[in-house]
Amino acid sequence: MGMNTAKLEKAVQLALEGDWDASHNIAQDYSDVMANWIHAVLHKIEGDVWNSKYWYARTAGKQYEDYVTASDELLAIQACLQKQ
Repeated sequence: MGMNTAKLEKAVQLALEGDWDASHNIAQDYSDVMANWIHAVLHKIEGDVWNSKYWYARTAGKQYEDYVTASDELLAIQACLQKQ
């Protein structure tokens, strides 16, 4: 597991705990697909649909409508990160 993966796992955990700002501070420091996916979900949680879809466009195929809830999506991201 690389340092980026550990940081992104922390961002997901913070988001699951409801600490949007701390999670966003981590996600915005990276520009890989996983960070962009986290960034997209964070803006979905925030209610900023346009910004969220902007980040989804940078996730190599993830879509705004893929998950019913943000928490389900965050758990899916967490599972992907744990496989890296």
